[in-house]
Order: sequence, then structure tokens, then C-alpha cells
Amino acid sequence: MTVSIAHLGPKGTFSDFAAATYAKSRSDKETQMKAYPTIAQAIKATEKGETDFCVVPVENSIGGGVMITLDTLWELKTLQIQQAFTLPVQHALISKAQQIVDIEKVYSHPQALSQCRNWLSGNLADAQLIAASSTAEPLTRLEEDDKTGAIASKWGATVYNLPVLAHPINDYADNYTRFWVLGKQAATKGTYTSLAFSLPTNEPGALLKPLQLFSALDINMSRIESRPTKRLLGEYVFFIDMEADASTSKMQTALELLKMHTTNLKYLGSYDLTEIQEVL
Repeated sequence: MTVSIAHLGPKGTFSDFAAATYAKSRSDKETQMKAYPTIAQAIKATEKGETDFCVVPVENSIGGGVMITLDTLWELKTLQIQQAFTLPVQHALISKAQQIVDIEKVYSHPQALSQCRNWLSGNLADAQLIAASSTAEPLTRLEEDDKTGAIASKWGATVYNLPVLAHPINDYADNYTRFWVLGKQAATKGTYTSLAFSLPTNEPGALLKPLQLFSALDINMSRIESRPTKRLLGEYVFFIDMEADASTSKMQTALELLKMHTTNLKYLGSYDLTEIQEVL
């Protein structure tokens, strides 16, 4: 049986590499990669049954949360987090130029351009920086223009058989992205558990009440992030990651008590987190 995996395309993006890394870990199954134009489309493909899983970014150590991943998961009903893993993000300058100083234009995703701002200022101060829809999107045009460069991964350079002129060029060495593997299978056991909820009222202490439950039950929160509900100004959805297994009695107690202080409580899954050091 072939396992299909949705991810953000095109080929050569960091998400493509992340999906390929997950596929490689599924040595028990034959895998098929399916690229989609947006993160939301990749997630919805799994929700609709077009694919078995999707691999999507949820947080970057420099840029913070990936809002479209959180918003889309909140909107849907059947998906749960099956697994999480982190990948180091190392940007490369890719070009067919003979020298770096010959490059007149640099294309990349706005986040990648931002993460290499100091390097670009010091090495390509006069080059025009142009935003692209992904890190991989500009790579197909480099073959035709040796005055143009792109910031992408070495994986992207390998996929499109292009030269790497400099690597790594990101301003912060400790640049990691966390990815979630989403699927329809019930995810009830792991070292981390994720939840999302909204509050019944907007009043003093409304958020404190559910958070105090975790403290009282000795459950450590590793992340909390808010997103607007898109209904009323000042109304939010809260996403929380906890270092706890959902199958334990204290987490089961927490889930029951949370129902008293929240509305639209959504269990997102209990899963393990793996740190992957491989970089291409």
C-alpha cells in the first residue's frame, strides 16, 4: 500500500525536503509525494482524503508561528498531529553567476530574504531583492540569467542541478523550523500534547483560569500562541503545546476541567517530537 504525503510545493522548498525526510522515515511503506501551491491546500487535501498525511511547518525559531497552519487546522475537524520534528534551516545563495558580485537581482520568499538581511547587506548591498512565492519558485529561472541569484536550500540546488555560491548565509546559525505531520488517525499517546480553544467571555482572568489548571496539575506548557477568531476584534483562539502524554490520568483530568473554562476546545493530538540534524 502506498502512503501519500501532501506538502507545500514546488519541488526544492524546505517543506519539500521536510516531506521527503518524513517519507524516508516511513521505511515500512512505499510513499508518494504530492505538492500543493499553498499550505492550506496541502492540509485540506489530507482532510478531504486526497492524501494520507500532510507535512506542514508550524513554527520557526526566528520568524515565529506559521499562522496559516494554525488557522487552517482550527477550521477543520478531523485532523490530528501524528508526529512533530525539527529541521535546521540553512539558506544558500544559488546562482550561475561566475562571482557573487556579478549578481544584480536576488529572489526568494520574504522570510528567507529577512533571515539573510545582514549577509545580503554585507555581500550584495546593491542587488535588487525581489519577493517570490517560495524559496524554490525562482530556481527555474536561474538557468537563463547568470546575473540573477536565489536564496533557497542546498536541497533546492540539488533538485534543479544549480551551483551554490555561498552556504550558509542566514544571519542566525540556530535557525530551526518545526513541522507537524497531520493525519486522520487518532493520536492519543506521545511526549507532547497540543490543544486549541477559545474563551467564553472577554473579562479579567478568563485566560488565567484554564492556564492555572496546568500549573495545579504540574503540566508544563512549552508554547502558547493566540490567533484572532476573525469574528470580533479582541476575540482570540489560543494554541497550547504541553510536555505531557494525553493518555495519562493528569492530562485526562486537565481535558475534563478545561471544558468548564473554555469554548470550542479542540484536541489536536498527542505525539513525539524528533530533532533531525540532516541538512541538504
